[in-house]
Amino acid sequence: MAILLRPASWGLFSWRGYCSRGTLGRLSAGFVEALKAVVGSPHVSTAAVVREQHGHDESMHRCQPPDAVVWPQNVEQVSRLAALCYGQGVPIIPFGTGTGLEGGVCAVQGGVCINLTRMDRILELNPEDFSVVVEPGVTRKALNTHLRDRGLWFPVDPGADASLCGMAATGASGTNSVRYGTMRDNVLNLEVVLPSGQRLHTAGPGRRFRKSAAGYNLTGLFVGSEGTLGLITAATLRLHPVPEATVAATCAFPTVQAAVDSTVHILQAAVPVARIEFLDEVMMDACNRHSKLNCCVAPTLFLEFHGSEQALAEQVQRTEEIIRHNGGSHFSWAKEAEERSRLWAARHNAWYASLALRPGCKGYSTDVCVPISRLPEILVQTKEDLEAWRLTGTIVGHVGDGNFHCILLVDPEDPEELLRVQAFAEQLGRRALALHGTCTGEHGIGLGKRQLLPEEVGAVGMETMRQIKATLDPQGLMNPGKPEEGTVLRLQEEGHFRGPRSLSQLLCP
Repeated sequence: MAILLRPASWGLFSWRGYCSRGTLGRLSAGFVEALKAVVGSPHVSTAAVVREQHGHDESMHRCQPPDAVVWPQNVEQVSRLAALCYGQGVPIIPFGTGTGLEGGVCAVQGGVCINLTRMDRILELNPEDFSVVVEPGVTRKALNTHLRDRGLWFPVDPGADASLCGMAATGASGTNSVRYGTMRDNVLNLEVVLPSGQRLHTAGPGRRFRKSAAGYNLTGLFVGSEGTLGLITAATLRLHPVPEATVAATCAFPTVQAAVDSTVHILQAAVPVARIEFLDEVMMDACNRHSKLNCCVAPTLFLEFHGSEQALAEQVQRTEEIIRHNGGSHFSWAKEAEERSRLWAARHNAWYASLALRPGCKGYSTDVCVPISRLPEILVQTKEDLEAWRLTGTIVGHVGDGNFHCILLVDPEDPEELLRVQAFAEQLGRRALALHGTCTGEHGIGLGKRQLLPEEVGAVGMETMRQIKATLDPQGLMNPGKPEEGTVLRLQEEGHFRGPRSLSQLLCP
C-alpha cells in the first residue's frame, strides 16, 4: 500500500484525496477502469510485482511503488492520462528504463506510473540537418544502431542503455561529454505533455534550429526537470558525424594528483580529446578481475581521440608528452574497434566490477562536479575521506568535465556502515559546493540530494523554482517530492531511505 505524504517542505500544494472510500492508498476500481478505457486493459496493471518493479531505480532508496502502472502507446493517450489523473488529484510518475541513481522514480505519494517505453518509434530523421526526433521509448543504443549506416551517431553515453527522453529528463551526460557536450547541449526541441494534458513544443512544432534568441529557453527548462514539470513524449536531438578515425589509450600514474594534473594540462593545451576518464587504483584492480584485463593497478586515465588520421597522430603525440611529464607510464594504445570496445566495456562495467569487490553488498554511487582547476584537490581529499570513514569504495569519473563518482560498497544490514556512507556522501556534496561546484553533475537531485539543492542554489533560487513548479503544476502532482527542499533525515523518518534513522550518533574512526 502506498504511503500518502504531504510535501511538507514545499509548503505550496495541498494533497487531494484520490483513494476509494475506506481503502487508503489505493485507487478506486472506477478510476482504474477509466485508465483502462484510455490505453486498453492489457496496458494497465495493479499487480504488486509490477508496481514494485516501478517503485525503485538502481539507487539505495527503498522501493515506493505506485498504485498502478500504465503503458500508453501514443502521445494522445499520454495527454488523456495526464488530464484524467490531474482532474482526480492523482500523482503522476513518468518512467523510462529505471536506471537512475537518486530515487527519481520512487512514488513517495503513490499514484499512477506512466511507463513510456512502448512509445519507441524514431519519428523523423534529418541527416542533412544532423537531427532526429525520437519517442521516449527509444534508447541510445537503439538510435545508434539505426544511424549506423548513415555516418551519424548520438554521442551522449551515460553507460546504461537509458531511454533518450529519460536522459533529457535527468540532464544526463557521460564519457563523451568533454567533446560533444551533455544532453543540455544536444536537445533541440521537446514535445511535453503538461500536467493538465496540454501538449507543448518547447521550441515550436517541428522546429530543429541550432540557436535562437526568441524568448525564454523552454527546452532548457525541461531538460533536467526530472519529471516534475511534465511528461516528455518526443525529443529532437542533435546528431554528429561519425569520426574518420578513433584511437583509445590507457596510462597509469604514480599518484591521483599526477593523473588529474595530466587531465588539466591536456585540456589547457587544447587537445581535442573525446573522452578522458579517471579510475583510481582500487577501481583498476576491480576492472582487471571483472573484465579480465592486465592493466597496471594504479591511478589510471582512459582516453579516446576522434578525427582524421593525421590529426590523431598529432593529438596522441602531444598527449604522450604531457602524460610523461607528469610521471605517466604503462601506455596501451588501441586502434582496432574490437580492442577499443573491450577497453570501454571494462570502463562501463565499473559498477559491476565494484560490486564484485564485496559480494553480497550493495552499491551506492555518489556524483559531484567541480571546476577543472579544483579536481586534484577534491579527488585527493576524497581518497583521504574514504580511508578516514573506513569505507570500501572506488572512484571513477568523467574528469574532462570535472565530474566524478564514488561507488561505495555497503552492507545493507549494517546500520552503522550505512550511517557512515550517508555522512561521507553529504560531506562530499558539500565539499564540491565549497569548491564552487555542484552536488550532482549528472545523476540529478531525485530523493538523494534534496537536502543539498537549497545549499547550492540559495533561497532565491529555491523560491524561483517553486514559482515555476507552481505555475506548471499547481497541484504538485508531477513526480511529487522530487526535487524538494527537505532533508535525508526527514526521508529516513518517513521510511523512504534504506538506512539508519538518525544522524545523531555518527561513529567516527
